Amino acid sequence: MRNLLIAGGILGALVLAAGLYVVGVLQGWHGQTRGPGDITGEAIPAEVIEDRVARIQASADALGEPADTEILFGDLHVHSTFSTDAFVWALPLLRGEGANPLADACDFARYCSALDFWASTDHAEALTPTRWSQIIGTMQQCAARSNPDGTPDVIPFVGFEWTQVGALPDEHYGHKNVIFRTLDPDQIAARPIAAAGITVTALRDNAQALLPPEVAFLDLANRQDYYDFGRFVQEVRDVPLCDEDVPSSELPRECYEIAATPGELVARLESQGLDPLIIPHGSSWGFYTPPGTTWDKQLDPAQRPESFRLIEIFSGHGNSEEYRSWRAVIGDDDAPVCPEPPDNYLPSCWRAGEIIRQRCQAEGLSDEVCEARAIVAREDAAFVGLAGHLSVLGEDEEDWLDSGQCRDCFLPTFNHVPTTSVQAGLATTRFDDSGDAFRFRWGFIGSSDTHTARPGIGYKPFERHYMTDAGGAVSQDIAERFLPADGEAPAESRRMSRDELIRTPGFQITELERQASFFTGGGLVAAHVTERSRDGVWQALENRQVYATSGLRQLLWFDRIDEDGNRLTAMGGEAETAEAPVFRVRAAGSFRQNEGCPDYAVRGLGPDRLEQLCRGECHNPGSERYRITRIEVVRIRPQSHEGEALDNLIEDTWMTLPCDDRGEGCEVTFSDPGYAEAGRDTIYYVRAIQEPSGQINAEGLRCTYDENGQCIEVNPCFGDYRTEMNDDCVADVEHRAWSSPIYLTYLAGEAVIEETE
Repeated sequence: MRNLLIAGGILGALVLAAGLYVVGVLQGWHGQTRGPGDITGEAIPAEVIEDRVARIQASADALGEPADTEILFGDLHVHSTFSTDAFVWALPLLRGEGANPLADACDFARYCSALDFWASTDHAEALTPTRWSQIIGTMQQCAARSNPDGTPDVIPFVGFEWTQVGALPDEHYGHKNVIFRTLDPDQIAARPIAAAGITVTALRDNAQALLPPEVAFLDLANRQDYYDFGRFVQEVRDVPLCDEDVPSSELPRECYEIAATPGELVARLESQGLDPLIIPHGSSWGFYTPPGTTWDKQLDPAQRPESFRLIEIFSGHGNSEEYRSWRAVIGDDDAPVCPEPPDNYLPSCWRAGEIIRQRCQAEGLSDEVCEARAIVAREDAAFVGLAGHLSVLGEDEEDWLDSGQCRDCFLPTFNHVPTTSVQAGLATTRFDDSGDAFRFRWGFIGSSDTHTARPGIGYKPFERHYMTDAGGAVSQDIAERFLPADGEAPAESRRMSRDELIRTPGFQITELERQASFFTGGGLVAAHVTERSRDGVWQALENRQVYATSGLRQLLWFDRIDEDGNRLTAMGGEAETAEAPVFRVRAAGSFRQNEGCPDYAVRGLGPDRLEQLCRGECHNPGSERYRITRIEVVRIRPQSHEGEALDNLIEDTWMTLPCDDRGEGCEVTFSDPGYAEAGRDTIYYVRAIQEPSGQINAEGLRCTYDENGQCIEVNPCFGDYRTEMNDDCVADVEHRAWSSPIYLTYLAGEAVIEETE
């Protein structure tokens, strides 16, 4: 009897302990605070940096470009697991590595991607005061480790992302990266400033819904990662909201600050005496940009459009450059209409109708009934815009074919929204009641938007799951736990209300698995600097003396010149003139890559760290450059009166110039005799197009086309279990570089006035 009592007591204790453990999991007791990690690499040898500079200068010399500037390459859009979404995608059940701390980004930028500068831009919506302090401290350590003798191997910048999303076009302003010039905490924002609305709800208030605590029981071997995510979320929610009626400069450091609009964001930063770079990005990303969104409201002077001197034209989410005349939906926001498919585009709302029609016909119903249901399905999908797929229950990703996608764009963003493309922004003018006109004058940059703390990841097309943002469930069972299957596929659509749409978790709205086929390694920003220093990079960024690339390191110069070939206006510059302009372009392709990593990287990081961080492959240029095949010129004439149609103002491609590149690049010149005849302000920029080479996800959804050019079947490059981890989905693409524009203001009968270069 005594033994039975003892056994019963032990069993009871075990049951109690197990119960307490389960309660602890659900209450988040077991989670630990994650820090920024440790920087391990020492300074890169000076001769490595000197060789990098000499190779670029040799190409400049061969093209006749004077040695008054140096070209540095960087990445101004980098997330670590201090961002909620990055933490979620790092979890093992989603094919992640468990953690991608900020310190890794410093080592990766220096040894793996060999960048010259980079910026930390974790989502403000997930940054606590402690994390913000740790970010600043880590970037100071990165700078100190990289600059022991006064010549930095990499220049790190501190920033954050203001991640705004609106459910309807008139509420949507999009994402902006805020980057500070210095690493001095007294000259950096006291707090990151989050965007009000959907993203605060998703990344702060309801973030635990992305990953319920009980998920840890599905992956016990890695359970601490899931516990730590619970702690991560709770630490964000523990920070009290700031008083919105108090100026930013008077708020305590220990609160969570919010700005609802770009204008409010700028005002809050100015309240602290700050003037950072604020860089819009992802402007045409259709997975969160409501159809029908346009740029004009962001040109309202209250939104401070003059504060946005740069725009990210290309990233790991694709290319936001190109304007098209087609639309995903048309009509009023309260009663949107699904348009008929034009050439080269299939609206997703139209495809929703065809899916329902096919189901209806399969049930043997009449053509009249099926046509009526297809019409309703198109209406239901159009009504909820970017969440149109939720109006069709039981669908698979393949059912949508290539609907919503730009078929003739270069590496387009998913569900590309042409009215918020960069070209549309440059062509748009806002006129106020007094007749004043407001326009954007952006310089172009590329960056990665990596969520694995890997700046500059586009140097080679390899390891898709680590060098892009592709990720997903490790099995069908796990996938359905995160996003349960509908369980039925009725032959009619369902109508969602706008309130229901707003309440739906973001990961359900954004078509995660279709997006995975569009993720690439991302782009770079190239800066023409007068010196290799923090101030040198900052001056180039502020003056728009920059260009973007699709991930490789082409060299590009674009100038307006006089009759003797002297520079009048450099890329990014402005001038007022009545004379027909003449332009010169000089360009050279990127170096072909050698396999593996250079010796200094192996010595600096060690074999184990190199394999974990760089996956055994680094930026490792050989001696031969890819050839530039042509120079494309884009001409944009911004609206000169209210309501002028954009279709006639954006000329892409206005001119194509062959490049006689024999391995050292080429020089071409062109002019615009029509400038004076048109008598209106004009914007010019160029693209240097390189011979084809590999790129992850270069073929998007990998369509099979019929004889009429229509997609009849897709083979998506999934991020989850449906595509093998070792399938990098590589195909050839024409990598390119985009110059910043040159902005000419037409002055009829006036003396020529030259402005910034």
